[in-house]
Order: sequence, then C-alpha cells, then structure tokens
Amino acid sequence: SAENKRHFWIPEGYAHGFVTLSERAVFTYLCTATYDPAADANIRWDDPSLAIDWPVSQPSLSGKDAKAPLLSEVPEERLPLYK
Repeated sequence: SAENKRHFWIPEGYAHGFVTLSERAVFTYLCTATYDPAADANIRWDDPSLAIDWPVSQPSLSGKDAKAPLLSEVPEERLPLYK
C-alpha cells in the first residue's frame, strides 16, 4: 500500500496476475534482466482450467492480455521446465 511500502517477489518463470479493486491504483514491478519480448508469454486471465475466482467479471485489460491464449493453447516448448 502507499502507507506500508511492502512488496512481494514472484520468481522468474512463474505466472502471475493482479486485480485492483479501487478506482485508482499504481502497479510497478522490477525485472531481473532486460525485457526480452521473445521470452515473454501470457495466459488468458479467465482460463477455466486455472480456476481462479477473480472478483471481477469485466476487467480492463491491455490489448496483449485481451488476446492471451488459454493455457492448453500454449505450445509446450514455451512453458518453463522445472527440475
């Protein structure tokens, strides 16, 4: 929040999403390396297979996020492999 200035870490390769419930919000993030569009990927926010109970039904999305595929449509070679 603006008051406590706390943050959280999302490890590289982990899917993540967020929703703001206020009229105004500022969301900032840092990256561990220079942005590489070729390494970027996204998944549709309302993919039923993820079963996320988002508290909104008509979100305001970026063009990129609005066109995101379902997880099942992402080629396997584009998904991170964890050992």
